[in-house]
Amino acid sequence: MKKLILLAGIGIGYVLGSKAGRERYEQIRTGAKKVAENPTVQSAAAKATEQAAAAAETAKDKATEAASAVADKARREASIQPAP
Repeated sequence: MKKLILLAGIGIGYVLGSKAGRERYEQIRTGAKKVAENPTVQSAAAKATEQAAAAAETAKDKATEAASAVADKARREASIQPAP
C-alpha cells in the first residue's frame, strides 16, 4: 500500500512538473533559495532546532522516569503477592 501511494505521488509530481515546465521550476527554486538564505528564516530554523532538541531531551527524561516508576511498581507487586 505504501509503495502504491509513493508511486502515485511520483506520478502526480511528474505530471505537474512537466506541465509547469523548466522555467517555472527555476522560478520556484530561486524563490525557495532566497527564502532559505534569509537571516530571519535561518534564525527561526535554528531556534526551532534548539527547541526540538530540548523537547526530545524532556521526552527522554519523562520516558525514563515513567519506565522506572513502572518497574518499581512491578517489583513491589511481585514482592507482595505470594508465589503459587
